[in-house]
Amino acid sequence: MSSINGPKRKTLGAIVIGAIALVVVGGFALAQQDRDTLKIPDGLAFSEFRGYETWQYVAVSQTEMSLKIIAANDVMMNAYRAGVPGNGKPFPDGSKIAKIEWSFKKNTVSPYAVTVPDTLKTVAFIEKDLGRFQNTKGWAYAQWAYDAGSDTLKPSELSAKGAECGFSCHSKVAGQDYIFTAYPKR
Repeated sequence: MSSINGPKRKTLGAIVIGAIALVVVGGFALAQQDRDTLKIPDGLAFSEFRGYETWQYVAVSQTEMSLKIIAANDVMMNAYRAGVPGNGKPFPDGSKIAKIEWSFKKNTVSPYAVTVPDTLKTVAFIEKDLGRFQNTKGWAYAQWAYDAGSDTLKPSELSAKGAECGFSCHSKVAGQDYIFTAYPKR
């Protein structure tokens, strides 16, 4: 029986260490959630909103428990700038909104009282497509709840029922083409 000595042993050791490193790094990569695979039953896929993180903001809002930024794609931003929905026209097909919601906290280093985002709570999407979502005047809704423990998103309880989940709530603003958020003066 022969033994591995010298340069061959060092080479084999380097290969084994390299393989272990690849498995560890690969394991971390596999553990990260592939958001492009997320989808609301009978509705919106997360992948339909790629790039939402860089969309222009429409407005911010604050509830008793959270802060939200409302951002829109170019189609919807152009409609807002043209006066929709205040001019009586509806948003065009292809309009999309992303709402990113965080819990909030006080900024302890600011020289004045200010609250800032803390933990991510939800990411929500709204899309208008009259051909695809006829039962809801063209609008579809999706809300993804964030789980900090696993650093993943999953459909919220409401969204697990499908893309029509937000329509009844948004029906209160039917006169604004089912969109709550106004485009404030800049």
